[in-house]
Amino acid sequence: MIVHLRRWCAGLFLLFATGLAFAQPGNAREYVIGPGDILRINVFQAPELSLETRVSEAGTISYPLLGQVQLGGLSVRDAEQRIADGLRRGNFVRQPQVSILVAQVRGNQVSVLGYVNRPGRYPLELASTRLTDMLAMAGGVAQTGADVIVVTGTRAGKPFRKEIDLPAMFSGQAPIDDMVLQNGDVIFVDRMPTIYIYGAVQRPGAVRLERGMTVMQALAAGGGPSLRGTERGLKVHRRGPNGQVEVLEPTMHDRLRDGDVVYVRESIF
Repeated sequence: MIVHLRRWCAGLFLLFATGLAFAQPGNAREYVIGPGDILRINVFQAPELSLETRVSEAGTISYPLLGQVQLGGLSVRDAEQRIADGLRRGNFVRQPQVSILVAQVRGNQVSVLGYVNRPGRYPLELASTRLTDMLAMAGGVAQTGADVIVVTGTRAGKPFRKEIDLPAMFSGQAPIDDMVLQNGDVIFVDRMPTIYIYGAVQRPGAVRLERGMTVMQALAAGGGPSLRGTERGLKVHRRGPNGQVEVLEPTMHDRLRDGDVVYVRESIF
């Protein structure tokens, strides 16, 4: 049942992310050209001035008649205007009509790491690309991924780190914090929180720690005690902040923590 619930949540996440993508305002900020981008530049009725070129690490391109032109940091529209102005001021073209197509996005990228279905580097094709857009491009959070997403990068020249609780955001328990990403951001999805059940249970092993999971729920996830097992005398082994493991005798309604080990003993009768 838990697997079906996670699949349903994953589908809901992709639908939510797609809906947010279509809900972006029409006046969203334009893409900003970055180093490494491949540009296709065309000038109407002047094919000799059309070319495909790569933006250098300094943000410049070498353009016929104009030499080095700084385009890095400009929107596509502003870059078109800069080349058109240069051609007009040099009397090379009387009324130049310049169009630029970003053939390959290399200068503005985000890394998606950890427990997602398709980790890797993805281009920021729009300046308004949001976290859910990028997670959808990466195939969503994997079955073994955590619910809390960590985004790191730089903002205003300073290191930036933010944790975003996806289920809380979708359920309305927290403000919708679908942040806009920037070049160089890293999205990291950690391993799912896990507990371990062993001893006289039907299905010993690792179990995903759901939010608020109690000892009783964990025991149910393990199939319950075996024929020789008993619910009496349960032990929980928990590692503390100092690294020492303490052995607890919980009630069935106590909540578990990530990394807890639940031991079910055999009945003596």
